[in-house]
Amino acid sequence: MGRQGAPWARVVLKISGEALASSAAADEVIDGRVVARLAREVVSVRAEFGTQIAIVVGGGNIWRGATGSAGGMDRATADYMGMLATVINALALRDALERAGQPTRVQTAIGMSELAEPYIRLRAIRHLEKGRVVLFAAGTGNPFFTTDTAGALRAIEIGADILLKGTHGGVDGVYSADPRIDPTAVHLSEIGYGEVLEKDLRAMDLTGITLCKENSLPILYFSISMEGNLRSALAGDEIGTLIH
Repeated sequence: MGRQGAPWARVVLKISGEALASSAAADEVIDGRVVARLAREVVSVRAEFGTQIAIVVGGGNIWRGATGSAGGMDRATADYMGMLATVINALALRDALERAGQPTRVQTAIGMSELAEPYIRLRAIRHLEKGRVVLFAAGTGNPFFTTDTAGALRAIEIGADILLKGTHGGVDGVYSADPRIDPTAVHLSEIGYGEVLEKDLRAMDLTGITLCKENSLPILYFSISMEGNLRSALAGDEIGTLIH
């Protein structure tokens, strides 16, 4: 076994909305091939490890509340629009998972009963115990909170063993500085919550990191863009950066 005694029994995978988009087409907010690949990987690791998997998906490929707010829009309104974007992504991912043979449920923090279940903690846990994947959409249901915070919150609520923070854009872990700007930045295989906060390393938003720290929930920060990385993460291989 690898880090922290992996494989883990129950995990929350946090992926950004941009992870569902095509890198080749700027106007394609959801790439069906990318979504299908992610779904296949989830189905494969479920079959191999038997891990209970819940997923929190962002909405940045469609809309970002911070962008709308920066343009003069009321921040709460902009954030609610972002929550709706996460529901669109969750429905796309559910469709791909179901077509790949994986029973899946979407739960939303904002009521929309025609599309998905409301978020109910015990029901989510029951779905996981029955072998279903659960997609948590609409963030926390509150403006001013990111989907990173939603990922941390849901992981703590359902008793997950770890929060898997799947990044996109070629960043494969936490570095001493932004590797896209500083060529001397050093990759860190492990780091403490306090150091992430103190050095403002931007692995997650500060609220999410603090939640994990206060509840001793480890975070594995790795690239979800490369096929096979999810399996490596669940196998406990030395991949990405472990924050604990």
